Amino acid sequence: MTVYVVASLCVVGLAIGQVLFKISSAALAASGSLFSPSSAVPLVAAICLYGATSIAWVWVLQKIELGRIYPLMALAFVFVPIGSHLIFGERFSAQYFVGVSLTMVGIVVAVRA
Repeated sequence: MTVYVVASLCVVGLAIGQVLFKISSAALAASGSLFSPSSAVPLVAAICLYGATSIAWVWVLQKIELGRIYPLMALAFVFVPIGSHLIFGERFSAQYFVGVSLTMVGIVVAVRA
């Protein structure tokens, strides 16, 4: 069970990293400089988060088969748009909810296989 918790934290970490990359890119567009604190800080934070989650993912892969745990990575397709909605106010369409529902069903089927 701990393996699934760490794997889930990896997915959440990657989703947060994507939001940080978006924050950095927006700041870069506004400032014009990758070295401005508003763009560099979220970029470095995202890279560090990606590094930490990669190390955690290696630990997960020591404990369980890749084919069994990898479907959880599809949760990023759920978490990233939710983060983009909460942070940037991006809107969802009805198709998004259909896609998320299908993704969730696919994850359940794949993990239980």
